[in-house]
Amino acid sequence: MPDDRKKVLIVDDNPVNLKMARNALIGTFDVFTVPSVAKMRLLLDKVLPDLILLDILMPEIGGYEAIRSLKSDERTSDIPVMFLTSKTDALSELEGLSLGAVDYIIKPFTPQLLLKRVNIHMLIESQNKELKYINANLEKLVEIKTGAIVKLQGAILSTISELVECRDDVTGGHVTRTSQTLRVMTEEMSELGICRDELRSWDIELFIQSSQLHDVGKISIRDNILLKPGKLTEEEFEEMKKHTTYGVKIIDSIQQITNENAFLTHAKIMAGTHHEKWDGSGYPYGLAGEDIPLQGRLMAISDVYDALISERPYKKALSMEQAARIIIDSFGSHFDPALEEAFAAAYARFPCSKNDYSADTGCQRAAM
Repeated sequence: MPDDRKKVLIVDDNPVNLKMARNALIGTFDVFTVPSVAKMRLLLDKVLPDLILLDILMPEIGGYEAIRSLKSDERTSDIPVMFLTSKTDALSELEGLSLGAVDYIIKPFTPQLLLKRVNIHMLIESQNKELKYINANLEKLVEIKTGAIVKLQGAILSTISELVECRDDVTGGHVTRTSQTLRVMTEEMSELGICRDELRSWDIELFIQSSQLHDVGKISIRDNILLKPGKLTEEEFEEMKKHTTYGVKIIDSIQQITNENAFLTHAKIMAGTHHEKWDGSGYPYGLAGEDIPLQGRLMAISDVYDALISERPYKKALSMEQAARIIIDSFGSHFDPALEEAFAAAYARFPCSKNDYSADTGCQRAAM
């Protein structure tokens, strides 16, 4: 087995002091002794101790000069140094500590006291090294923890959104397509500097994930309305519109029972406002202009675009080009005109067909 005992280096020109210090420590540590600073430097080329006991008054090179040299060398700067000296005045002790020594032991010393003091500083040094390791790896540990939380959040969001789509079977794939459309649009907005400050304040990945819950309120819509194979009556449509406020209530309920609820903030906003219109004619609140949160304004574009390219019992699916033209023509009335440039640029990167949204590729088409 490898020897994992700590190493102590004792530097003293007095052989009696060297022997006493060595005998006090040898049962607990690997002990190296040298009679001068010059010999210490030679030994440090081969062995890096965990602690150095250093005499102050030595011929040629004294302890103060030696510790300055140790602290200026990257290899030895972190090794704790304890002074062993016969100098008893406070100024000498203060000077030694100010040069970086961790302790100051007066000779003649008691062997048991020396061992105790060395043990204490070894423990402190071990704790310091552990703290440095934790600090150095803290960013990685946080990243791992954050990644686990994001995966859990993604699984929850995906499961709930799949439940919604299982009930509303005419919109299968809607969540995947709208999420990808939002991703491309936010990327183009960042490139173009549109709503720069607000986007920078978001965690974009959480925003994209949260968009999966924009229709969660449909869970509360009656089957005879949600699954009706035809156009809704005016009364039925009024009931269908309530999926927005139902969604807000559902997400509110989730937030109240969990501490990890920040990722639901975007979802609640989108659930409640993705059917609002720029001109104020939308629902459920009749918001207009920038009173509609940016999340809702973006989700509205993605939601309508996907509705246009999807077949319904009461309508045929439009081509992607036709749908994009309708969206472009609706900026300033249905949609925020400030987002037109981003949509036009993003459209060039949309998949070539409705069935290609699982792939992260776009057609080689010109922007609208």
